[in-house]
Amino acid sequence: MKANSFKMTVFQTENIQSKLMNSYYELTYIISPVLEDEQYPAVIQRINDLVTSNGGAIEEVQEWGLRKFAYEMDKKQTGFYVNLYFEGPATAIEPIERSMRIDDEIMRYLTLKYDAKMMRHRELVKKNAVPEVFPVVEEETEED
Repeated sequence: MKANSFKMTVFQTENIQSKLMNSYYELTYIISPVLEDEQYPAVIQRINDLVTSNGGAIEEVQEWGLRKFAYEMDKKQTGFYVNLYFEGPATAIEPIERSMRIDDEIMRYLTLKYDAKMMRHRELVKKNAVPEVFPVVEEETEED
């Protein structure tokens, strides 16, 4: 009987540790502009499935659309930007990035791990309560 209760305790400990080891990530990636408009959702869904299959839980996906680059990348002037917010284990990042690195449709990607300060800012953004750092002061115009 004690052995079973010990196994339950170990299982409970592993479950708690797995929850504590999950971190919050922001993944921004650029899809090649040579795809048709109908193909972008399939690529985005493939990346979403990749994240969830590696233990991630997606919170939000923002499609920024086609944007012009500041400089030419891979002989292209534009790219389709996607921002993905998710929570997952650190072990999920390596296979996700490896798959994106070998995918010809993904031009660039960047994964950020959020710390406590970034999480506070993210929560403020979601509540639309980000304090104004430099308030806009309207200048009065003189009319003659």
